[in-house]
Amino acid sequence: MACIVKLLEEPKLEKPVLIEGLPGMGFVANIAAMHMIKELKARKFAMIISSSFQDFAMTVEGGGIRSPINELYYCPQDLIILYGNTQAEGSVGQYELCWEVLKLAKKLGCRMVLTMGGYRRERVVGRPKVYCAATNRALLEEAVKLCDGVIVGNIYGAAGILLGLGKVMGLEGVCFLAETQGIYPDARAALEVLKVVSA
Repeated sequence: MACIVKLLEEPKLEKPVLIEGLPGMGFVANIAAMHMIKELKARKFAMIISSSFQDFAMTVEGGGIRSPINELYYCPQDLIILYGNTQAEGSVGQYELCWEVLKLAKKLGCRMVLTMGGYRRERVVGRPKVYCAATNRALLEEAVKLCDGVIVGNIYGAAGILLGLGKVMGLEGVCFLAETQGIYPDARAALEVLKVVSA
């Protein structure tokens, strides 16, 4: 396996928060992260390519090609945003990718990880509710004040692994998941997560 991190520049940050925005259930985290990158005028500072990414290239408008990739952005608000068009496949690939991201974030002074995503529901009535989980009791008590309740069950993919590995590396972590049917890109769910993350 190979996971290559290409550093484009080394940002100077003070205790930044790492925010995960990779595609998953309803593309909730992906949509929210793209919005943050645009609104905060975040700058790309690293590209990540993994042999565990999906085995295809995507065509883009005009006939160009875009490979599966993850990118790291930073902004003056002391945020590092992980964005990409894929997650790594398989447990080994996921852990390898998350380890490299956390290692770099910690080197830049990161002490907290915030992950986002969708919480699958058969039906979502009205406003999608947002649920949370955290790596310690004090953080959970603060997080639950911002949302509708605590996550019951598993947190899959990078959203869960970044929290677990981050805790092993001495980082605090919190996750916010919004209700979604998960069968289409869910901008409503992404908006609800953004409201909580921005609070």
